[in-house]
Amino acid sequence: MLSKVAERLYWAARYLERVENTARLVGVYDKLLFDLPRDVNISWYSLVELNSATGPFEERYQVRSEHNVVKFMLADDTNPSSMLTALSMLRENIRTSRDVLPVESWEHINELYLYAQNNIRLGINRSQRHEFLDQIVCRCQMFFGMLSGTMSHDAPWQFVKLGRDLERADMTTRILDAGAAALQQANGDSSVNLRQVVWGNVLRSASAYMSYRRSVRLSVAGPDVAWYLLQDPNFPRSVAACLTQLKISAGKLPHSKALVDEVKEIDLERYQIETDADLGRDFRSYLNDLQIQICQLSNRIAQTWFPA
Repeated sequence: MLSKVAERLYWAARYLERVENTARLVGVYDKLLFDLPRDVNISWYSLVELNSATGPFEERYQVRSEHNVVKFMLADDTNPSSMLTALSMLRENIRTSRDVLPVESWEHINELYLYAQNNIRLGINRSQRHEFLDQIVCRCQMFFGMLSGTMSHDAPWQFVKLGRDLERADMTTRILDAGAAALQQANGDSSVNLRQVVWGNVLRSASAYMSYRRSVRLSVAGPDVAWYLLQDPNFPRSVAACLTQLKISAGKLPHSKALVDEVKEIDLERYQIETDADLGRDFRSYLNDLQIQICQLSNRIAQTWFPA
């Protein structure tokens, strides 16, 4: 297949996953608003910092309010990582790849795009934000499920999987980082219940709550949640599971040895998490290092299959 086609499929999958996980990331803080005590304040600006977008935000907004942060994350066309920007790029990549995708792809992605465009105010305003974000997540999952069930699992599909799992691994680290940041701001070390609220919402935002309870069989605790979302080999949104799928997909494509070797070098056990005290500043630095390694994998993919 042509390198340009492979690249469009890879980025279409990344943008699809980015749309879904941006909704999940905003959902972490949205749910915390309802569950945390009124005297506990969390900074929405942390979401901007988690996405390494402080520069574009400061250029556009003077106040770090909830409304401005959510608008920046979901709808701002000056933010290259906003949900609507990612949706626009996703739509364009699907449009230009229709010859290798199921016929229904273009119709599905148009419906998702139009729904988000027409209802974006629901996401920015607090009253119906939860319902809007759930719809975005659900429609993204439906679209990928349609691809999985109707697209031949040959080379084009492997590039779709590469994009999905790389972006998913990155965004899972950011969802964990959002929980750690919220606890730092709320001084969560002083309250067991507060920590359970935060980490429970982190699990729910990753659709991991029930599978966590079945696998770990313990009450929600920060160290167990961090282990589960980083290292559990069976949960499909964990970083470990995403890296395993990356190796499998790459292994089915030519010239993949360098990428597979680079994936194997990522050590998820380098930072030991035993108590809640291990989920502070050092943990967030470790997550940032993981994000840098994932970015390096993206560069390796581009060098291998999408030469300039």
